[in-house]
Amino acid sequence: MDIDREIERLKGMHDLPGHIAVIMAGNGRWAKKRRLPRIAGHKAGRESVRVTVRTCARLGIPALSLYTFSLENWQRPSKEVKALMHFLGTVLRSEYLELKDNNIRLRAMGRLDLLPGGTKKTLDETIASLSSNDGMILNLCLSYGGRAEIVDAARKIAAAAASGGLDPGSLDEDTFAGYLYSPDIPDPDLLIRTSGEMRISNFLLWQLAYTEIVVTDVLWPDFREEHIFAAIDEYLGRERRFGDIGGRGEK
Repeated sequence: MDIDREIERLKGMHDLPGHIAVIMAGNGRWAKKRRLPRIAGHKAGRESVRVTVRTCARLGIPALSLYTFSLENWQRPSKEVKALMHFLGTVLRSEYLELKDNNIRLRAMGRLDLLPGGTKKTLDETIASLSSNDGMILNLCLSYGGRAEIVDAARKIAAAAASGGLDPGSLDEDTFAGYLYSPDIPDPDLLIRTSGEMRISNFLLWQLAYTEIVVTDVLWPDFREEHIFAAIDEYLGRERRFGDIGGRGEK
């Protein structure tokens, strides 16, 4: 496949997704098939992250969200969690120049206070160092859960109402969304899930209300440019209705 040609083809298309979200699933299965420890699958997936970020940036996609570490992942064996946190810090440090060269802005959302001190420090420093960039937003969903995000938003709303800063009767969807972790990032247009599993795994529950979902059987460490292009082509071939009647008068 001619990657440059494919990128130019897609850049010439109308209505590319403004925000792509990815559930990066299948690292463990990839490692198991090769009789390797689970962390080997996560390390192999590093190249898939690099390819996805670089390709989306080249396509001019404004925002990319990656489901990097869920709240539920804290329940995994402590050795694996510790290795993942160390690996995350290592990747942030080693990928900094590539992110800078590609004009990427880094963001993170979730219950970030649960991250180990060293990992959180590296994350904060990397975000600050890339803050002057004005290209694609790379949003890492870390220590993240969709239900937790909604609960945290409800807590903020309750506190605002109790202090007199918010009239509960004025609460609507737009106001509620303003209390989510990253209210300035638009809802995803396209969600890609690897590994063939048909579930959203507590990811962006509020934001995915009208998102187009593409599931691929490819395990995350094997995910490459051609899979991104295929998902975007499938997205472009769909008619987005947002609950309304389609252009052909279908319900």
